[in-house]
Amino acid sequence: MEIRQKSEIEFIIVMASLMSLVALAIDALLPAITDIGLSINVTDSQNNQLLITMIFLGLGFGQLISGPLSDSFGRKPVIYVGFIVFAFASLVCIFSKNLEMMIFGRILQGIGLSAPRTISIAMVRDRFSGNYMAKVMSFVVVIFILVPVVAPAIGKIMLDSYGWKSIFYSQLVFGLFVMLWLWKRQPETLKVANRKKFKLSLFISGTKEFIKHKNAVIFTLFSGFITGSFMVYLSASQQIFEKQYHLKEEFPFIFAGLAISIGIATFLNGTLVVRLGMFKLVKIFTVLFTLIPIIYISIFYGESNPSIYVLITFFAIQFFAIGFLFGNTRALAMEPIGHIAGIGAAINGFFSTIMAVPIATYIGGFLDKTALPLFIGFFICGLIALCLIQYLNIANKKAS
Repeated sequence: MEIRQKSEIEFIIVMASLMSLVALAIDALLPAITDIGLSINVTDSQNNQLLITMIFLGLGFGQLISGPLSDSFGRKPVIYVGFIVFAFASLVCIFSKNLEMMIFGRILQGIGLSAPRTISIAMVRDRFSGNYMAKVMSFVVVIFILVPVVAPAIGKIMLDSYGWKSIFYSQLVFGLFVMLWLWKRQPETLKVANRKKFKLSLFISGTKEFIKHKNAVIFTLFSGFITGSFMVYLSASQQIFEKQYHLKEEFPFIFAGLAISIGIATFLNGTLVVRLGMFKLVKIFTVLFTLIPIIYISIFYGESNPSIYVLITFFAIQFFAIGFLFGNTRALAMEPIGHIAGIGAAINGFFSTIMAVPIATYIGGFLDKTALPLFIGFFICGLIALCLIQYLNIANKKAS
């Protein structure tokens, strides 16, 4: 029993580390965005947000490749190939001379990282199911959240000491360590007997199977709206705290504190999900997610930014709600499609990410003088998410 527990703990840490490569590639770069923009001659500072949102574009499309391949050739080999692509893309970013080349590198980084991100979820689904899967996923996300907590501070130290290129080099070192750990310590989770012969029709048949399951479709759409609204914060947080509040030195610590809010919620979710179930928690915290921006908008509409302490308080509550939504909605989408976990995770990740990128880009274009557009975005996305849950409630009642 003790050996099994140790094995599960190590499995959770490795899966979290695989997902953390994505967080590191995004969050460690945040303090350096302005410096990178100056280095590659970006004239409009709002274009700096593309350095964040474009990696998500790569993540979205890359999952369509890595997911089906992992169902045919196994999980681990595809992760290794993805890391090689990521390593090459990182070098493209390091030697970029203009915005176009940097965007190409970031998209390619996303394509490479789509393998560890998507396949780690499929590996969890290979081993676990039901509310216990959600519990394991919560603990994976808790460890994963530690990266956004420390990444901006690490990025700031690297930036100040060695320049922005050193941030990309540090990601490669961390990634290589995780790949060696995966190779040495974690067995393949997809048995040979369960692998599907690779053919072009695999994606078509997988998509047809995916859309048969209402929960998978609805919670994929749900994830797209919630992720989109949160992606605005990720891409624009540097602009809000450094440009609007003039808190360049404090920014990494503010970002870390808000990431802890998500981490606390995700940790609590690991306990509560077994008692209350995924669906009930999602309903409760979608209401909270939608209610908080209503309060903010009603108080500060047409006004200048509030005190930084007020803004952080609203953000903290908002992200606490998000902490209960991320893992549960992904688990709810994956629950009925365990038999196509690889391609199912790919389709789920692709559509939720591809939805999120234009949402984040559009809302981010309004974040010039105040943070209000971000909360309007939270409200609209939360309202749509509530409608999706209500639709599912009605459909499930009719089915029963």
